[in-house]
Amino acid sequence: MKPLHRANALQTFASLRASQSPKLPLNDVHHFIDARIIKTGFNPQTCRFNFRVNGFLQRGELSHARQLFDQMPQKNTISTNMMISGYVKSGNLSYARELFDAMVERTAVTWTILIGGYSQSNQFREAFKLFAAMCRWGTEPDYITFATLLSGCSDSETANEVVQVHAHIVKLGFDSTLMVCNSLVDAYCKTRCLDLACQLFQEMPERDCVTLNAMITGFSRDGMNEDAIKLFMHMQRFGFKPSEFTFAAVLCAGIGLDDIVFGQQIHSFVVKTNFVWNVFVGNALLDFYSKHSRVLEARKFFDEMLELDGVSYNVIISGYAWDGQFKESLDLFRELQYTRFDRRQFPLATLLSIAANTLDLEMGRQIHSQAIVSTADSEVLVGNSLVDVYAKCGRFEEAKKIFANLAHKSTVPWTAMISGYVQKGLHEESLNLFNEMRRTNVSADQATFASILRASANLASLSLGKQLHSFVIRSGFMSNVFSGSALVDMYAKCGSLKDALQSFKEMPERNPVSWNALISAYAQNGDGVGTLMSFEQMVQSGFQPDSVSFLSVLTACSHCGHIDKALQYFNSMTQVYKLVPKKEHYASLVDVLCRSGRFDEAEKLMVQMPFEPDEIMWSSVLNSCRIHKNQELAKKAADQLFSMEELRDAAPYVNMSNIYAAVGQWDNVGKVKKAMRDRGVKKVPAYSWVEIKHKNHVFSANDKSHPQMGDIMRKIDMLAKQMEKEGYKPDTSCALHNVGEEIKAESLKYHSERLAIAYALISTPEGSPILVMKNLRACTDCHAAIKVISRIVAREITVRDSSRFHHFRDGFCSCGDYW
Repeated sequence: MKPLHRANALQTFASLRASQSPKLPLNDVHHFIDARIIKTGFNPQTCRFNFRVNGFLQRGELSHARQLFDQMPQKNTISTNMMISGYVKSGNLSYARELFDAMVERTAVTWTILIGGYSQSNQFREAFKLFAAMCRWGTEPDYITFATLLSGCSDSETANEVVQVHAHIVKLGFDSTLMVCNSLVDAYCKTRCLDLACQLFQEMPERDCVTLNAMITGFSRDGMNEDAIKLFMHMQRFGFKPSEFTFAAVLCAGIGLDDIVFGQQIHSFVVKTNFVWNVFVGNALLDFYSKHSRVLEARKFFDEMLELDGVSYNVIISGYAWDGQFKESLDLFRELQYTRFDRRQFPLATLLSIAANTLDLEMGRQIHSQAIVSTADSEVLVGNSLVDVYAKCGRFEEAKKIFANLAHKSTVPWTAMISGYVQKGLHEESLNLFNEMRRTNVSADQATFASILRASANLASLSLGKQLHSFVIRSGFMSNVFSGSALVDMYAKCGSLKDALQSFKEMPERNPVSWNALISAYAQNGDGVGTLMSFEQMVQSGFQPDSVSFLSVLTACSHCGHIDKALQYFNSMTQVYKLVPKKEHYASLVDVLCRSGRFDEAEKLMVQMPFEPDEIMWSSVLNSCRIHKNQELAKKAADQLFSMEELRDAAPYVNMSNIYAAVGQWDNVGKVKKAMRDRGVKKVPAYSWVEIKHKNHVFSANDKSHPQMGDIMRKIDMLAKQMEKEGYKPDTSCALHNVGEEIKAESLKYHSERLAIAYALISTPEGSPILVMKNLRACTDCHAAIKVISRIVAREITVRDSSRFHHFRDGFCSCGDYW
């Protein structure tokens, strides 16, 4: 050691001890310090290296710090602690853990640094495992260790671990330390253990503003917003001065109360206490206005804020996104990119949600690239949002890869994957994933149930739906309005209107979503009276009908032939409820008019509406022309459809071919089929399915593949004889083939829905109801035949085709033969 450096070190130690020790002669001081250096193992060279390593870390030069660290001839615990801390701060936990595992000596500081790293990255279980290992190692945690560990609790799944940590706190005597108690109260609140938080709050020998803030936030997070505000009032009476965290917590409670006036009062109080210039409080106010859909007020306040940070931009960008103003969100994000705020804190999750909702895969990929560059892809919210965007865009391989690499798989990414499968019609896959989710002991929430019930509805599996219903009850989500609405929708789509109505009646709370589910349930099942009655009840209950409500009403009017009612409700959208009709509302009204044969009015509406008629509208016209035998307009509609660049399927060609076939114009039939072949459009094959003993049995016309086909054919032949006695005569115009009448009549017997019904009759107890699903519209002959069959077998037969539900009973259909 050079004399000068040694002298400096001695002088430093001398001055350090001077205030604590009696004055000693200089020689004695030197001897004393030499003895202390030997005793403590102090190495001045290591100290200098540590100082330089720390300098690199302070400047964010992690690679230079590591390079110097590796060159150190001797390292001490402080050296390694500094490097571990540097890796933790940069989010590189794997390197931090590697250094940690290689250490022979570890202090409480060492353990606490790494525990903090896992806590900050929302890996609480890893942090807790490390804490348990620390106790086994024999290192006693201090109050900072406990506060650091508890800061990572963020969801109810970690409640048991928090209770165990509490036991350690009591055992080591830290239960009277205010900082530890505050962390514990906050952890209990975050893990939804509010009872334990309240109990601890009452037992605490000392409380401060931090304690009260944690409780106010806890009450707010648990939906107990009035309690949060009462505690805020008590806080003022007892003389506790509010901090920026207090205002943030109480504004959060105001959001839960949906009380804009209360928020404005708090805004005034913020101004009075001179906190309005505090950026943290300003952000809370921004959030309050944004979540009350007061985006204009939020933007005005944003523009007036003297200080902005990344959070300010995040809140206003998210506010525009929630309000559906995606362009404004993207414009502000571009502005944010020119700031110097931390890119890891950019609202990438919000931008990804916009990409997911708009199915903009390219935008999703660009945001993904930014997330990788800024290392924000390791953030829980960003990771979950990446899974969501790829799943919704149908890129399941990429979604699964990101999902597999998530450090913490909560309910959110599981639900995103399930929802993505459901949206793309992959219902079996969604059910398999739901079962896998249950096997890994991840709890489902209301969003999970809404998605999986939708899958059950689309599969029309009533037995599966009932199993899920019982699972919703066991999981405690029956009181949740979204789960209840999903159940109403599921039962309605499975043809069980009775169960749908019962689910609606049992809902303790209702909102516009649940009323829309009820209105849609009636509409899908062809009950026009029930649809209109439930619509009026919704209005009387104080809820404003929206575009979804009106679409269901117009659909019901179309199914029931309520032309004047449809026109009345359509006009009320703009005149009474100030809603702008969308393309689908015009399409429904066109369908209403065409079904009733009022083609002139339909054409006039299509000319006057603010949209170009699309495939759905012209298909509706063409289908009604087939029913009303309006060949001239059918030709016009077909020409419009055939000239479109893209068609969903071959339905227009098939319909036009059927129109020609019905009047025996077989040459024109051939021309249409040739045009279809030339364009490469293929006809979707008709098939029906029925669920027997939790298994779907699928049939197509003249299908002979079913293992019980012999029994099915015998049942059909037996029914045919009974139907003939009942006066049924086959409508051979529905057999659109250029063959003899007998062959046509024979082919009608083996349409897919009749095969499914015959199989259900031989496979289920007498008198039990039958539910058959069909992917296309049933023909008029099958409709007439099933009416007769329902009378012969004395059963209720429900058939859901592509247009609606038909409930057959005692020789009658719920549609009244208007379909």
